[in-house]
Amino acid sequence: MLLARIVGTVVATRKDPRLVSHKLLLARPVDPQGTLEGSHLVAIDTVDAGVGETVLIVSGSSARMATGLKDTPVDAAVVGIIDTVDLAE
Repeated sequence: MLLARIVGTVVATRKDPRLVSHKLLLARPVDPQGTLEGSHLVAIDTVDAGVGETVLIVSGSSARMATGLKDTPVDAAVVGIIDTVDLAE
């Protein structure tokens, strides 16, 4: 799992039929303090997240285990919207 911030949306009018009616979001990983890091990725949205929100993303086979995505060709899925991150150091 990773923390990421939603930085945009992706529109694909032609896509695999199993992706029809699913929202695609452009995300960028963040560290626990919220600082952007790493490369952008496209993730399918399962929780109605929006631009600017910090989210929890799963990837690989875990992404296909998210609700409604069985046998769907995805590699990353937004599975939670983060309210707070408490870092004890």
